[in-house]
Amino acid sequence: MAETSLSTMAGSFDLVYGELQVTIKEAEQSLERFQENRESSEDLQNCIDYINQLRGIFVLVEVQGGVLLCQEAVSLANEVPVGATDDKNTLLTTLNSSLFVLRRYAEYFKTKREDHPELLLPVINDLRQEKNNKPLPDSHFFELDISKKFDMCQPFKAHAKAPLADFEHHSRRLRQMYQVALLGILRDNNVDISLKLLSRASSGLSRLCQDSPLAQLWCLLVIVVQAIQDRNMELTKPRKRLFMRIEKYTKELVYVGKVVTGKTAPDSIIKELVYMLALSGSHNEEVMYVLGGYGKEPMRFNEKQLVSHRKQLFGPGLDVLQSLAGALQEEVVQLKDKLDIIERGIDPDQSDFSVIVSTFKRLSDTLSMLDLHKLSELTRSQAKILENWSNSGTVPSEDELLGIADAVLAVEQAAHKIVDHGISAEADDTAMPENLNINQSPFLTEALIVVNSEAQGGLALTKRAITTYYESNFDKMHLANVYSSLNAVRGSMILIGQERLANSLKACADCIQKELIDSENLPDQKLMETLADILTSLEYYIESMSSREAPNADLLSLTEESLKSVGYSTAA
Repeated sequence: MAETSLSTMAGSFDLVYGELQVTIKEAEQSLERFQENRESSEDLQNCIDYINQLRGIFVLVEVQGGVLLCQEAVSLANEVPVGATDDKNTLLTTLNSSLFVLRRYAEYFKTKREDHPELLLPVINDLRQEKNNKPLPDSHFFELDISKKFDMCQPFKAHAKAPLADFEHHSRRLRQMYQVALLGILRDNNVDISLKLLSRASSGLSRLCQDSPLAQLWCLLVIVVQAIQDRNMELTKPRKRLFMRIEKYTKELVYVGKVVTGKTAPDSIIKELVYMLALSGSHNEEVMYVLGGYGKEPMRFNEKQLVSHRKQLFGPGLDVLQSLAGALQEEVVQLKDKLDIIERGIDPDQSDFSVIVSTFKRLSDTLSMLDLHKLSELTRSQAKILENWSNSGTVPSEDELLGIADAVLAVEQAAHKIVDHGISAEADDTAMPENLNINQSPFLTEALIVVNSEAQGGLALTKRAITTYYESNFDKMHLANVYSSLNAVRGSMILIGQERLANSLKACADCIQKELIDSENLPDQKLMETLADILTSLEYYIESMSSREAPNADLLSLTEESLKSVGYSTAA
């Protein structure tokens, strides 16, 4: 039945496709004429009339995405006054962009024979934003019977731990953990580690609120974050805003107290989280349990397809960015080969200098066209210096060569960032002096990798030892090597200049020595839970040191606050 309906709809669309294209063109031309002559009320009204015609056509052929986009476009166009001044430029640009996307969506539907209105949500929300209307949520087109109730925490009950007893202590600690994770996500800083921390915070909050209505939110959030990690889902602005909305419940737990656990999360939050599970494409046990509870299945048009199809409608896709990054990398490789000859003290001939200068100039022009002006200026300035060397016949000093190498490294780092973050200010900022790391030779870089790997191993050994100690009814024999392991990690961190991290490691080692080994009393739950989170935060921070991004200093702040809460200062 559905296939017959789709076939009929597609056939109807073919009949009106030509008219659609003509009408979109008429709307674009009317809008263009109005932008040139803003006193022309006729052109503005014609544009509105054409968009209304487009809406009628999309209603006729039952293309929901086109209908909603036209509705929002007409609503915005009616906000444009005759004689619009420059303050309406952004509004007119947004309207123009919506017509471009509408044309692309008509082509998309003709090719794919599928209506996926969720593809158009970014441009629909751009139109709504210009009118100061609230954006539509990602789940706007997702139907869910939210009245169905079941225990979201059921998948975790087989391995459930005891509830957390000291509510005030743990609520503050877990809120700070959630905030550190959220800040990392908002800043796109070490996102994988931030997600791990968010999952741990949510799991802890579910224990804090155990057997209460609010625990359902935290259990669901644990499952969602796991799906995001497993399926490598994008952390879009709407998803970041959702995590920010959820953060307010951690605040209430701290400042209002345990009574807040009797609250239930709003249906809008639950619907968004369940939609993310349905969209993820994950079939793991916890995801299927939640979807089954609502009578839903994983969506056929999943996150991977949504991202891929949306890139066909908007801007340069990943393939274009990868090609661009590849071209920049090729230029960098050529520069490295030529600079290596000079660095080894081999007298370069004139042609070597000419190749390096022309490559730098070519890079500068390319970067300028991409609006990466800081990088463009950096490479152009190095080209001028090289030209001076070539003309004077002098050989550059070591410091001067390092300046050239700085520029090459900046372009190489920018190429990586373009793939990860697009053509952005973040890529351009690699030209800033504080972001250049040329003094790290390949040998030092390799040494840092080894040090980080051994440090992660030392922390993993410590965590296993403490787990075994707890499971063996507090047999101290299992902790015999913990202090020396942490001290070795601390020493390696001092060696690479991580003094603040080293201080936290020392305080952690002292805590374990005094509270678990030397003390005659058994440790309480508060200490064991806090210690577990301290070690996890240290582990995540050291792991983040291995990435191309700067380590998340908030993880160290979290560690220091947790140590302080059990009586151990990290002051040197």
